[in-house]
Amino acid sequence: MSRLEAKKPPLFISEPLTKDTVSQSLSLLSGLLKSCYGPAGRLKQLHNGVGGYVCTTSQSSAIFSRLSVSHPILRVLTASVQNHVSRFSDCGLFTAILCCSLIENLKSLNIAPFMLVKISKHLLSLCMDYLKSEACGCRVSVDFSSLETLLCLVRSILTSKPACMLNKPEVDHLTTLILKAFMFTVPCHVETNAVLGKCIIVPVKGRRVVDSTVLPGVLIETPEIQLAKPLTVKRSCSNMIKIALFCVSMSGDLFNPKEGTMTVHHGISLEMSELNQLLNVGEQLVSDEVGLVVCQKVIHPSLKQYLKENHIIAVDRAGLSLMEPLSQMTGSKPIASIHLLSPSCYGNLKDVRIESFASKHFVHLIPNDTTVCSLILCNRNETAWDELKRACETAEHVLQLTIKEPLALLGGGCTETHLASYIRHKSSSLSTSSFKDIDCSQTQYQLVADGFCRSLESVACSLNHDDGEILTDVVYGHCWFVPSGFPSVSDWSDLVSKCGCGINGNTGNLNWRCLQGQFGSPTTQGCPKEPSVKVADFLTLDCFAAKCSGLQVALETANLILDLSYVIEDQN
Repeated sequence: MSRLEAKKPPLFISEPLTKDTVSQSLSLLSGLLKSCYGPAGRLKQLHNGVGGYVCTTSQSSAIFSRLSVSHPILRVLTASVQNHVSRFSDCGLFTAILCCSLIENLKSLNIAPFMLVKISKHLLSLCMDYLKSEACGCRVSVDFSSLETLLCLVRSILTSKPACMLNKPEVDHLTTLILKAFMFTVPCHVETNAVLGKCIIVPVKGRRVVDSTVLPGVLIETPEIQLAKPLTVKRSCSNMIKIALFCVSMSGDLFNPKEGTMTVHHGISLEMSELNQLLNVGEQLVSDEVGLVVCQKVIHPSLKQYLKENHIIAVDRAGLSLMEPLSQMTGSKPIASIHLLSPSCYGNLKDVRIESFASKHFVHLIPNDTTVCSLILCNRNETAWDELKRACETAEHVLQLTIKEPLALLGGGCTETHLASYIRHKSSSLSTSSFKDIDCSQTQYQLVADGFCRSLESVACSLNHDDGEILTDVVYGHCWFVPSGFPSVSDWSDLVSKCGCGINGNTGNLNWRCLQGQFGSPTTQGCPKEPSVKVADFLTLDCFAAKCSGLQVALETANLILDLSYVIEDQN
């Protein structure tokens, strides 16, 4: 008998943030994420170390799903960001970089953790109140009767993903397609509980991006379809195509022995009995004037032939992912048994066609009322296509969030620097009674506010990857990028034309100051002004809901980590 190993006691680590290994790990993670940030972000190749698929990306959703972290503090941080990304799809890198910067800037202050948490919560409430107020100078309203702001929002998402490898005409083409696909999913007749439709992404790899297109309805790939033969579809008396949607196998397979036992009389063939039942289903489908049968799984060849002879199109192997949009689009109810078939389960289609893209052939199901569409997405190679698919899904989700809350925040680092200017102004003008309510001194509050603002500004600085100067102006509090190669003593007015978001031009008398290396230097004398122009071509915009959530998640996660006194690890 083998000797049993004695159980090890748990490992207690007190004040984990004071340990060099934790500080180094946080600094390494922060540097990794900052290098990915923005349109000029550097790409990362991720793989599991023993071979297999290599992912080339700069997107937070791909990075965090493949990044293995061992320390409990890093696991808390990455889990918080992943949860945010799962709910909003956007602003994952912003959230993670801000969280790392907050931890780095606040832990160096000689202030008790509980006091850091109280003051930072107050600063967060100031930010959220400002962002949600009409006086906010870093947000724009989204008017769904005009496409300019929506196009800017989608374009900003696509241009921030360099691994998609898109040029300007491709970005413009895809921006229009994504917005068109989203408009297809918005119901024409608005009800109290309106439900958005779905955009299905159909992969076509190895083709030009500008070959991408969007079609109303659903495309189901069917390699066996013969294009040469004309497509004849049985129609009902109302000239509609009746569709039956099966989510059960129609292959004629016998039941799984693991599910129980079956007693069979002598001379009875289970295979023939199952096939006869399938053919009985086929007879009922013919009798009910069904013109199209779609099966999630496999249809028996004999049943397929029978349906074909009766001018019914049979499409199998549709897959689970298409069941819900097909049901939503046609009004059909997925049929889960071949032994119980009710005519009330059928749906209707306007038309069925055959489409061909590249070397692929599809059955195109065209609905009466379009709330489901198919985006045929092309890109030159698999790596770029995977990244582009994630970007398109993010853009669709952002548009869905924006229709619920029709606002957007200025991008290009301008929201971060504007908020920092606002918080510096606000914190310097707080009344004595406010400090008493928080139960802190004015010095403590100013120190934490300064660390908070420096963290916001460091996120804006992360957008610069070319060693150029980063400026902010004292009028609007926006972010400005100077090309690399110019000395710090240059006249900034000659080197910048537009701020990071593109809403402000170089109009003079903006009084810039350098951000890098000078976080916390004096900023605006008063509250930063709101730009006079609220809509301009090619604005860089961020999702309002995603960025507000990212700001909250970053600060709350930083507070949790800063307040940690012990980490207890089981060593067994």
